[in-house]
Amino acid sequence: MCTRLFSLYKSCFCAVEIVQHLSHRAGRALYSKSPNISSDISDHPRVVGSMKYILVTGGVISGIGKGIIASSVGTILKSCGLHVTAIKIDPYINIDAGTFSPYEHGEVFVLDDGGEVDLDLGNYERFLDIRLTKDNNLTTGKIYQSVINKERRGDYLGKTVQVVPHITDAIQDWVMRQAKVPVDDDDVEPQVCVIELGGTVGDIESMPFIEAFRQFQFKVKRENFCNIHVSLVPQPSATGEQKTKPTQNSVRELRGLGLSPDLIMCRCSTPLDNSVKEKISMFCHVEPEQVICVHDVSSIYRVPLLLENQGVVGYFCRRLNLPIETKPRKMLAKWKEMSDRSDRLLEQCSIALVGKYTKFSDSYASVIKALEHSALAISHKLEVKYVDSADLEASRLQEEPVRYHEAWQKLCSANGILVPGGFGVRGTEGKIQAISWARKQKKPFLGVCLGMQLAVCEFARNMLDWKDANSTEFDPETEHPVVIDMPEHNPGQMGGTMRLGKRRTIFKTKNSILRKLYGDVDHVEERHRHRFEELDSGGDEICINYDLKQALFRCILAKTVIILSGVLFCTWKRASDENQSMLTHLVNPELTQHFEEKGFRFVGQDVEGERMEVIELDDHPYFVGVQYHPEFTSRPIKPSPPYLGLLLAAAGRLPGYLQKGCRLSPRETYSDGSGSSSPDSEIADLKLHSLAQE
Repeated sequence: MCTRLFSLYKSCFCAVEIVQHLSHRAGRALYSKSPNISSDISDHPRVVGSMKYILVTGGVISGIGKGIIASSVGTILKSCGLHVTAIKIDPYINIDAGTFSPYEHGEVFVLDDGGEVDLDLGNYERFLDIRLTKDNNLTTGKIYQSVINKERRGDYLGKTVQVVPHITDAIQDWVMRQAKVPVDDDDVEPQVCVIELGGTVGDIESMPFIEAFRQFQFKVKRENFCNIHVSLVPQPSATGEQKTKPTQNSVRELRGLGLSPDLIMCRCSTPLDNSVKEKISMFCHVEPEQVICVHDVSSIYRVPLLLENQGVVGYFCRRLNLPIETKPRKMLAKWKEMSDRSDRLLEQCSIALVGKYTKFSDSYASVIKALEHSALAISHKLEVKYVDSADLEASRLQEEPVRYHEAWQKLCSANGILVPGGFGVRGTEGKIQAISWARKQKKPFLGVCLGMQLAVCEFARNMLDWKDANSTEFDPETEHPVVIDMPEHNPGQMGGTMRLGKRRTIFKTKNSILRKLYGDVDHVEERHRHRFEELDSGGDEICINYDLKQALFRCILAKTVIILSGVLFCTWKRASDENQSMLTHLVNPELTQHFEEKGFRFVGQDVEGERMEVIELDDHPYFVGVQYHPEFTSRPIKPSPPYLGLLLAAAGRLPGYLQKGCRLSPRETYSDGSGSSSPDSEIADLKLHSLAQE
């Protein structure tokens, strides 16, 4: 008996040794997962063994604030020393947001790699101070395109391609792959991925994604997956009582689809009553600490603080086994300082935003944020006066004189004028009128993209006496094409993103206000977004919704023209390989000398020296135009230099700022200890980031 027991013990011991040896070779301690095998895990600090995924879903209504909450969660975790990335899922069938109408979907945000994505990715970049790529925006169109391409290549070996498992597997693979892409300057692989699922639970478009994450939670294991559900708690004015039924129904529907929320974040106008929180806890099967109140606050900068004060960090630490301290570090103190500073602002600075899409503020989301960042940096409260450019035109005076005079009253009473980018001829004459007024009255002015091009047109008409000066985009037959379709050779490797994304701009003179605002650097790298038509090789192409004259001008030779319900369709033969080129609207380089002689200087160019990127006007407090979109890289603690210059000039502080070497002076209102490390510290956190190292 003893011999047999000894043999059995010896066999078991050898088996354990083999398992340990194999586990060591595989780089994994497989035996340590067994609770019966002794291991001093408790003596070691907690480590993130694998990627942590936080899924943010929404219920009841769309536009409830999932993007801000997802960004705030990421900000809290980053303040604890973790590397955080973010993914936005949009269930629409579009490949990307590049063709969206600003009225329908708001701003199109442009990334470094040229990706045209949802504006929520702008929130992620601003809150987390990271650089995302186009693959961080996942759409139904991208997933289906990827799966169909695989099917065409034969990757599925003749199988019937279905939503489950092929689409759902593709979603999971995409998320796992993109979550590992570094987004910080230190090029370190992220530890936490925050995923926002657009729309609301129950939408038919979202079903494949919900099913994908139902499977995904088991694939990555419970300790690596967490679900935050954002729901609305309405408070009807008739009763004043906070209603929980919409949240109960939303959570019930989410559970029916296979996902159980770990945190329920309740959007409400006022703080949740304890009785309401307990009711949600009871009916939604979560602990009271898992019900988080996200009520309306004075500034979005307070949302991370609001979540942190309710113990979100401690919950994540326990739920996901994160290696973090329970108290966030210095980064969150900066957010508190910004929030307190924002609430104390007294002086006001008004900016007239002259655009086409002023009825929908999300159309200029990044522009507004860039203005807010700059206003906060100079201790001024921002007032944006939205001016529809069409209301400034003479034709409006005849049709609706009240709107005409109201628009001009807003424009004339503003401290500064901003003309942002845009497309199309509608409202351009009104923008030119606003630019002319800013130039003549010496009002601080900033023109972005189309705004810069129209500033060139205005100066040519009124100072060079070229009355028909225009862009060939709007008048192909003008005798003075100051902004032209500029063909350029396309070697093929850049594809459709030739003038999208981050590009370098070279300052050709040291006598430049904008160069000084950037920190007196030789070059900067900013994001561009030029609309162009690509003349590719082979086959036919189709042009939609251009008028016939522009279609003929752009497309070389129209073959077929069809008009259906007022929409023009035309086809043309694409250019041959030897003539492969792109068209992009840029300042005509052959005419720049005429402008420079009159004090209208082109101080910045692209690397090749062909495209005029930055303009400045002599003998003017601040008259600047840029071909790129600096608002896309503005951050709360690193405001965009062109926008900062506009606010400084509008507040009358630009000369002093430049004399001090582009440093902001401390204010007494900042030194109350509300998050600052020392009472007499300067606004060092708000000084401009030097771009010389980029």
